Amino acid sequence: MPQINVSLKEGASPDQLEAAKKQVQEQGGSIVNEFKLVKAFTASFPEDSVHTLASNEHINVEDDGKVTTQ
Repeated sequence: MPQINVSLKEGASPDQLEAAKKQVQEQGGSIVNEFKLVKAFTASFPEDSVHTLASNEHINVEDDGKVTTQ
């Protein structure tokens, strides 16, 4: 299942992050991890699904992936 990282943009309220979590679940996804130091979470979606989170003006959406250093 593809995963995405969702974080609040500067100036957005915590309620908007909760709304994004609800949007994930309504669109067939699930919350995989929640982060406390930064207002963010990782969500997983089925392979054949399309989500509309990127159109939310209060959050950043990025593909989850492996991070390496040189």
